[in-house]
Amino acid sequence: MHGSAPGGQTGTYGKARTRIASADEVTQRAENAVAPKVPHLLRRITELFAPHKAALVTTVVLVLVGAALSVIPPLLTQRAFDDGLFPVGADGQVTGPDLPVLIRIVAAMVLVYLVSALLGVWQTWLTATIGNKVMGALRVRLFTHLQSMELSFFTRTKTGVIQSRLQNDVGGVASVLTNTVSSVLGNTVTVISAFVAMLLLNWQLTIIALVLMPFMVIAQRRVGRVRARIAGKTQESLSEMTAITQETLSVSGILLSKSFTRQKSEIDRYDDENQNQIRLQVKQQMTGQWFFAMVSIFMSSIPAIVYLASGWLMADGAADVTAGTIVAFTTVQARLLFPLMGLMRVALDLQTSSALFARIFEYLDLKPAITDAPGAREVPTDGALGRVEFDDVTFRYPDADGETQPTLDGVSFTIEPGQYAAFVGPSGAGKTTVSYLVPRLYEASGGAVRFAGDDVRELRQESLISNIGIVSQETYLFHATIAENLRYARPDATDAELVAAARAANIHETIASFPEGYDTVVGERGYRLSGGEKQRIAIARVLLKDPPVLVLDEATSALDTISERVVQQALDDAARGRTTIAIAHRLSTVVAADVIFVVVAGRVVERGTHAELVLADGVYASLYRQQEERPVFES
Repeated sequence: MHGSAPGGQTGTYGKARTRIASADEVTQRAENAVAPKVPHLLRRITELFAPHKAALVTTVVLVLVGAALSVIPPLLTQRAFDDGLFPVGADGQVTGPDLPVLIRIVAAMVLVYLVSALLGVWQTWLTATIGNKVMGALRVRLFTHLQSMELSFFTRTKTGVIQSRLQNDVGGVASVLTNTVSSVLGNTVTVISAFVAMLLLNWQLTIIALVLMPFMVIAQRRVGRVRARIAGKTQESLSEMTAITQETLSVSGILLSKSFTRQKSEIDRYDDENQNQIRLQVKQQMTGQWFFAMVSIFMSSIPAIVYLASGWLMADGAADVTAGTIVAFTTVQARLLFPLMGLMRVALDLQTSSALFARIFEYLDLKPAITDAPGAREVPTDGALGRVEFDDVTFRYPDADGETQPTLDGVSFTIEPGQYAAFVGPSGAGKTTVSYLVPRLYEASGGAVRFAGDDVRELRQESLISNIGIVSQETYLFHATIAENLRYARPDATDAELVAAARAANIHETIASFPEGYDTVVGERGYRLSGGEKQRIAIARVLLKDPPVLVLDEATSALDTISERVVQQALDDAARGRTTIAIAHRLSTVVAADVIFVVVAGRVVERGTHAELVLADGVYASLYRQQEERPVFES
């Protein structure tokens, strides 16, 4: 395998869709379907809340107070019946209502409801704030970590899968982060308080009300395991839908599907996955519904059972069963229903969300293959700045088979500061790989790559890349204005500096001719501009960065002859006074290079000026004659 396939990806034909798929698709789908095993998962989830200790303590206090207050109304209800509405006189007979006592009890009940409502609003604000801050911090933390990953990670991982981790997975745990603490704590305290109140009211009725509770707990655990498995499959389906959307609704994807009249097949592909998603969502929603329905029926039937049991107890002469006791007991039992159901649902949600948390932490645990070494230095600014050296460099892409031929094999050369060096050769020879190793986008497997006299592994990555400007064949522009795209290189650049860079790239007059000038929105990936215009804006962006080393990776190969001539002039102007490394397919663009390296099968087989290589009548001369006899016209 040779250098034209970054990341070592290979194409395979899908059996059902007859489209080329990523080599890691099967592996990735399997990883999405089965949640990874992450050590200390619960502890790591708990640590997410550490920066919000004060707010959490306040929330806990509010929950405890609110839960305690929720038990008071039923007890007041008992007193309202037994002491206010139906008080018993000294002779043991029920007398008329005691209005003063009843007024005090009702006022106390209203006050409890008012305080509970106010505490509930405060608690909701706190939990929503904590949950969303934790979720936001987790999303930024994951995005930041992904920014540190090496290039090969992105060449072997579908963009839609990465987007799914950031959006679907982090979003999927939002409700858990927002509600779990208050729900678990509040419902637990409420359930315990209700049990205590029920025991205080009548222990016999409490036993009757709780007799089936162990069976519900066992059933809940089984339902939780099933829902967790379905949740994994649902997230896999969401990842696939995100990937399909990203692939087919981008400008490039739409252009491709229209060019081959494949819109119907893409719609069918999306619809198939959408139907799978609907099926999984319905299945996830319905899993456990019969269980919860039986629980609801049971809990709702308890008052009737309590009435019957109370009748038996009163018939046996139980003195502590009064009308107030019965009403208060059924009120407490009714209040027990929702907290108990809430606790069971929280347990299910936690089991379901553990897969999402595990997927997030799995990405956070990824170790970048390329990092700064301890004590890494800044790029030196002495006379060696601009020198690039390869010393017996060997390279294989990270996922390449160890038995395959290296992409680069024992490559050595030196490019002096200010030199224009070109790398030419057949497709797949390893030319582009050279441009990846200089800024350390990939790590050399053997030998050493030196920049300004120092091994790139001993330099800070940020310092290294800040001294290198890259113009690639596939120019990437953001869906923003021309000025914003240029300032991506230097956010503090003035308007005058933008114009100067655009003039140097031979694009200022074109920009000035647009109605909006530098405020023209270029469209997604710059599709509102021609290829030559996009490429010259990319050159202007690099010139604004003003690096001492310029890497040109076949920057004109996709242009027509006229655009190529204009862009090549801009590139030649940009190269003056800088070390320039040009990866070229068209030899006509590098005939003026100070030195030309001919790369074949990962080795430098020839080097010299254009004139020297033509006279040598070797590989370069043969390639040059072929292109002279059969010019390449591309548009």
